[in-house]
This record gives sequence, structure tokens and C-alpha cells, in this order.
Amino acid sequence: MQTASTIARLTLLAVGVAGALAAADANAAAFQLKENSAKGLGRAFAGSGSAEGDASIIAVNPAGMRQLDGTLVQGDLSAISFKAEFKGQGRNAAGRPQTGGDGGDAGMIAPVPAAYFHMPIGEKAHFGVSLTAPFGFKTEYDNGWVGRYSGLKTDLKAIDLGFAASYDVNPYVSFGASVFVEHLTIELSNAVDYGSILAGAGAPGFAPGSADGTLKIEGDNNAVGWTVGGLFSIDENTHIGLSYRSKVEHKITGGDATFSGADRARSLLTNSPRTRGWFMDTSGKATVTMPASATLSVTHKVNDRWTVMGDVTRTAWSTAFDSVTVDYASPQADSVLEFGYRDTTFVSLGADYKLSDTVTLRGGVALDQTPTTDAHRDVRVPDTSRKWLSLGVGWTPSQNTEWNFGYTHLFTSDPNVNVRATTANQGNSLSGKYKVRGDVLAASFQYKF
Repeated sequence: MQTASTIARLTLLAVGVAGALAAADANAAAFQLKENSAKGLGRAFAGSGSAEGDASIIAVNPAGMRQLDGTLVQGDLSAISFKAEFKGQGRNAAGRPQTGGDGGDAGMIAPVPAAYFHMPIGEKAHFGVSLTAPFGFKTEYDNGWVGRYSGLKTDLKAIDLGFAASYDVNPYVSFGASVFVEHLTIELSNAVDYGSILAGAGAPGFAPGSADGTLKIEGDNNAVGWTVGGLFSIDENTHIGLSYRSKVEHKITGGDATFSGADRARSLLTNSPRTRGWFMDTSGKATVTMPASATLSVTHKVNDRWTVMGDVTRTAWSTAFDSVTVDYASPQADSVLEFGYRDTTFVSLGADYKLSDTVTLRGGVALDQTPTTDAHRDVRVPDTSRKWLSLGVGWTPSQNTEWNFGYTHLFTSDPNVNVRATTANQGNSLSGKYKVRGDVLAASFQYKF
């Protein structure tokens, strides 16, 4: 059982931020979102930085605006369905079986919108605007579940407003860049085991799990990032795109930590000479970095009907999430959080088949690596590597309008989760397995002026 002096090192704001950073998206490594295009989804995002006719290239590789025809607007909406069901057991700070249920389905059904505008400037220059959500995730467990001290709710969203420009050196070479403003919001919660803390301090009438409270963390920040790219055409049928998206450093200075529930137990701890100032509503700050990524994209038109594409993306998670230092305004000391994320690779292959002048069929497959390992997997979302199978269809009823629809099913293994009984987990441990499933459905509309 933990003592009060040990619990004194518990940094609850740090735990909250850590939970948000450990969250995993159902459809890309960790909480990275690729869902910015229905046309791209239909071929597992192969050709994302080199294929023609898709305005999402403004955000992925601005040099690819050479592949867009005239002034146009495009709107996309993806619906992500993610299931995460836990089966296992835990132990409390006294080493006894933990009470609580399995948490229910912690997954979600969530919309992911995107919008684009492209306009040529003269014969060689292009201007574009994009609104995308490159990072995001949400999970929520039932109150009182067996893993409540590790996480109840995680909600992370990043929305980018980007402005892009490109220049065509000639019909075969173009370069582009964009600057974007990213708005990040984090909300999460977990239970706090006041009963365990008081029992460890010798307070009569308390035991692990006898006085649970709740901690909710909220924070937001705006930061600026950039993307650069080039598009190189060997001939009119073969295009190679190279792009790099910068990391984005969010310095959250006005985060809020709010404690609720178990008022008597919390009052005893807050006013005790040994724990004075603990578990009080407080502000805090931390630097949360969204990772950089680089993409190589190739598109080749085989004939009038067939076009094949491929993508490789490398995401630099290790430098963004190796560790995070949290500084908060309560008497508790700062913490350095160790994540141990590894860099990841996403590989996809896809094809378009022009069935007629108005209908195009698509398909694609992908391998998507997770940055987590068994030693660094969090219950807030049990991320795992996955395989994609994608299908899509495009319909062009007129020269000015185009509709696209895409669907992806994710094949995943059932990841293990083993949460050790550390101070960060309030002396509670958890072990078990998740059933994880994911599907994505998307639609888009493009209009050319």
C-alpha cells in the first residue's frame, strides 16, 4: 500500500496530459488522422501527394496544385466508427482485486470534416486554402469501471487552417509551401483514489476504492506550422511527389485541472499539514508537440482506364513524444513524463479504374504501424498496428461537378494492456486485452467555377 509521502509525488495534471498524449486514433498511428478526402480514402490514401483532381493535395503537398483544374471548391466529410472493448482485471493499491465493470464500448462514431479552395494565379502560380483535422481522438468509459484510475474520458482535437502557394517551373516541375494555424483542444478525465491515499496515511474508515473522486483536465492552444513540397513529372503519365510537414509545438499555459466528488476525503487531504494544497482546482502548463512527417507519393497512368498509386509516410513520433515536462500551479512538483513512442511508417497501394466517362472505381490496401509497444500502451486507447482495405467510387455528372465516396475497413489484432502499479496510476494495476475494430465512410463534393 502506498504511503502519503509516496502519493505526494503524484502529479495529477501530468497524468491527465499524459493520457491525452497516449490516446490512439482508430485509423492512423496514435492520434494522427488521415481522413481528409473521400477520394483518397477509396484508395487507402495512395497517391495523396501526386494524384490529380483531388483538392486535398493542397494540405498534403501544395506543389501538387499543378494537378488541379481551374478555380474550385471541395468539401469532404468522413465518419469514423471505432470500437474498443476491454476484458481483464485489475488490483487496487492494497493488492486486492479491483472492483468495477469492463467499461463498456469506449469507442465512438465521430465526423471529420475538411474543406478546400483552389485558384490559379496567371499561368504558373497557384493559391489554395485548406481546413482539415490532422489529429483527433475520443474515448469514454463507463463510470466506475475497473480501469477508472487510468482513464475515463479522452478527447483531443486539432484543426488546421492553411494557406498555400505553388509555382510551376515548367510542365514537369513545381514547388509549393503552406503555412497553417493549428488549434488544439484537450479534455480528459480519470478517477482519483482518495481512499487509498488516506488509508496509506493511517486515516480511520478509509480503504482503497472507498472514496473516489474525479479529475478533469482541459486545455487549448493555437500554434503555427508549415508544409513544403515538390511535384516532379517524368512524363505526362508519371508523377512523383515529395512533401514534409513540420512539427507543431503547442505551449498550453492556461490549462485547468478540476477535482470533484469525495468532498470529505478531499478536504481532509487538502487541509492536512502533510498534504496541504493537494487536489485543489488549479491551472497548469505543458508543451504538447504534434509530430513532423514526410511523404513520398507516386502516381502512374497505365492507360486510358487504369491509374496506379503508392504512398510511403514516415512520422517522427519519437522526437515529439519521447518525454513531456508538465509544470502546474499547485504545490505538487513538476513532472517529466516518459512516453517512449517510436517512429512509424505508413505504406499504401491503390488504383483507379475508369469504368466510363462519368464513373471511376477505386481500391487500395495499406499497412499502418503503431508508435506504441507493449511497454507503452495506455488504456485511454489501446493503439495497435493495422491493415487497411479500401474501396471507392467517383461520379462526374457534369464538367463542373464531381462526387466521391470511400469506405475503409481496418483489420487489427487484439492488443494487450498491462498498467503497472506506479504512483502515476495511484497504486492500481490493470491487465487484459482489447477487442478493437474500425470502419470509415466518407463522401465529398467538388465544384469547378
